[in-house]
Amino acid sequence: QVQLVESGGGLVQTGGSLRLSCAASGSIFRSNVMAWYRQAPGKQRELVARITSGGTTNYADSVKGRFTISRDNAKNTGYLQMNSLKPEDTAVYYCALIRPGLALPDYWGQGTQVTVSS
Repeated sequence: QVQLVESGGGLVQTGGSLRLSCAASGSIFRSNVMAWYRQAPGKQRELVARITSGGTTNYADSVKGRFTISRDNAKNTGYLQMNSLKPEDTAVYYCALIRPGLALPDYWGQGTQVTVSS
């Protein structure tokens, strides 16, 4: 059983920064794509960023240049560095693991709240 535990969320002012972490149990972390999703109130969950086991990254247009996804396979941990935060970044952020070749995650974390005040 794989467990993903996010941390690092909180309240920050516009223009501030936060770093989210996602700690994974089990040994599958390093062979899977890791992704961060977010869901704002009343909106659908959306993909924010993803990183392959080899380090190739993709970002949603709304966060390009502001967010950086990374991973440390030795620690089974992934990260999302969020800079220049905006009120529209307010959401619950979820980390997820996606098996190679699949489009959707198999495993989800419980989520961490990020609130950006104006």
